[in-house]
Amino acid sequence: MCAATLLGMRVLLCPDKFAGTLPAPEVAAAVADGWRQVTDRDDLVIRPLADGGPGFVDVLADALDGHRVTVPTVDPLGRPATGEILLTGDGTAYLESAQACGLHLLAPEERDPKVTTSFGLGLLVAAAVERGARTVVIGLGGSATNDGGAGMLTALGVTPLDGMGAALPYGGAALAAVEALDGAPRLRGALPVAATDVDNPLLGLHGASNVFGPQKGADRADVLLLDAALERFAAVLERDLPGCPTALGTLPGGGAAGGIGAAILALGGRCESGIGLVTRAIGLDAALDDVDLVITGEGSFDHQSLRGKVVAGVAGAARDRGLPCVVLAGQVSTGRREAAAAGVTDAYSLVEHFGGAEQGLAAALGRPAEGLRELGARLARQWSR
Repeated sequence: MCAATLLGMRVLLCPDKFAGTLPAPEVAAAVADGWRQVTDRDDLVIRPLADGGPGFVDVLADALDGHRVTVPTVDPLGRPATGEILLTGDGTAYLESAQACGLHLLAPEERDPKVTTSFGLGLLVAAAVERGARTVVIGLGGSATNDGGAGMLTALGVTPLDGMGAALPYGGAALAAVEALDGAPRLRGALPVAATDVDNPLLGLHGASNVFGPQKGADRADVLLLDAALERFAAVLERDLPGCPTALGTLPGGGAAGGIGAAILALGGRCESGIGLVTRAIGLDAALDDVDLVITGEGSFDHQSLRGKVVAGVAGAARDRGLPCVVLAGQVSTGRREAAAAGVTDAYSLVEHFGGAEQGLAAALGRPAEGLRELGARLARQWSR
């Protein structure tokens, strides 16, 4: 722990996004505003984070010396959309699947992983390759798809075919009829990298369909259909795509973003920790070495939060340095003992802050910045010297 500065204490604000309400930079800004309403003696170090999902490009753009390129693409139902590529001088392109495949792009009644496609992500990857990228880092998270990356592969020149040699329709369900592939990936030697902290495999009880399908609109019958379809697709990829690893359906990370992780592995790519990549880019370790208090957060602090997500990484790093770590979240359902073991000193919920139950939930969703400012002020009164 660092010594107190002449002004007061040093506080690191490094939250993830609050999904569906605020991006990470706005979360950090709201907490900082609240803190400064109480005192201006403390040094607030702001380092917004992302783990590969929505906000991945925004966070990296603030940290890396690169330029952003706007690219036309399509959403999970094939409608026109806009994405961005962050290009850096070392030949690396950063993009995020959520800009083309994101669940937030669909109305609740439109969510159906049997028909949604990752084709738009393939357009973003192709645009990065066309602009000379040698490494394409794809942030995976928040997707509405469960097509095993078939749409992405199609956009890159590899088309799944049925038994009659016809191109399959888009969506995960159509892969139940896949028999072969046509074409070769147009990557021009570029290496695809999946930035994800999901270690689920493509198939099985812990796979893409079973674990994430229901979040995207799949019922139990859909889950069984999609898992079987992905099993068939994985077998065809192993047989027909040169360089595809064996046992594709069991590889860690293959289930990320509805199986886009598996498609990246099939292309000869690799999986890398999204939060690890971001923390290196923004210099989080150096920031942690020189503060007195760490404040992080996310939309829902639950059992999944402690399995490789932003909060887990930050809390563990704070614990290793003997630093207190406070979590702010829309909702908190993680047990106090479990959270403490992971390095969390305390956790505060916007829902509870606004009164709990339905009233608190509505306020947390409708007025998150207000609640975060108030919690920031509360923390300043508790912690500031």
